[in-house]
Amino acid sequence: MHEQPSVSPGTAWFGDVEASGVVECVDVRDQPGRLREPGWWAVVGEFEGPVRAWRFAEVARRRPRGDASAWRGPQASDWVSSTGEDAYRAAVERVRAAVAEGEVYQANLCRVLSAPLPADGDGHEPDARALAAVLAAGNPAPFAGGVHVPHGGVVDPVWVVSASPELFLRVEGGVVTSAPIKGTAVTVDGLTAKDRAENVMITDLVRNDLQRVCLPGTVEVTTLLGEEQHPGLVHLVSTVQGTLDPVVAGAPDLWARVLDATYPPGSVSGAPKLAALDLIAALETAPRGPYCGAVGWVEVAQDGSVRAELAVGIRTFWWRDGALRFGTGAGITWGSDPDAEWAETALKAERLVGLASAPAARP
Repeated sequence: MHEQPSVSPGTAWFGDVEASGVVECVDVRDQPGRLREPGWWAVVGEFEGPVRAWRFAEVARRRPRGDASAWRGPQASDWVSSTGEDAYRAAVERVRAAVAEGEVYQANLCRVLSAPLPADGDGHEPDARALAAVLAAGNPAPFAGGVHVPHGGVVDPVWVVSASPELFLRVEGGVVTSAPIKGTAVTVDGLTAKDRAENVMITDLVRNDLQRVCLPGTVEVTTLLGEEQHPGLVHLVSTVQGTLDPVVAGAPDLWARVLDATYPPGSVSGAPKLAALDLIAALETAPRGPYCGAVGWVEVAQDGSVRAELAVGIRTFWWRDGALRFGTGAGITWGSDPDAEWAETALKAERLVGLASAPAARP
């Protein structure tokens, strides 16, 4: 008789899957072969590089449950930005100068909002499932989900709740798909030529990334400049897909190869990617963490076949060190206006930060 693995408290939820009982946590970049072993894994990657996966013992096919009334968020007035408005405008001008010098074509410039949110008197961490229920009601998203493994156990902790509208990578049936978002406005009429040019630029970057792990000639743009409506926003979304090279698909280090080719996501870094990442590191004043990383799941069947869906970690909250955090950003090109880019970061944050904050006190 096989000994049953010990499990730790924790839960994860994506789509119609709810998982509980954490068996282990692995570093995907260091041990990519572990994600070739049968099981269901929740994945959280940080923009700065680390990608971890938690394997769960129990996986139920049902709509995740959460009690929105149980959420206790920070006061709206308690949120602060890692970069103020004047500093952000100056950083936009620095990116524009880099474009003029030929260093980059585009770079995504972000800031992190944070508000104190301590554990309760009994040491219980904020209720991630309750926040997920709040977001599901007020800001439904196609790639919503979350992972919460509390501190104090034998498995690495994590607290992430995402309402992401953006697909980073889907792997199924030997096909890999990505759908980068570039271009944001309140209405379709608000989308500009700059938005469209930026989307085409990043779509080409994603196409090049996928070509590194796909069969030659199979990578194609199936949708270019599609318009998607989301609560309070409209986005331009393109879709790129290709057939995984069988050598890559069957390799023990499948995930190392895929992540080396595509991570971090192109839509939240820039082009050329390495130069943009250097510029981001020089200009941003706080680590992005799971924001702009990856949030999702990988499922490995007994026959070794792999299904996965990873979202870009935008519209994403994470809790750490007694504070709730939320990132927001904008893609900067030569055509960027500093005031408009700051306004875009505010627009992207306004609805979700409002949902996560405590209701305003009544007079």
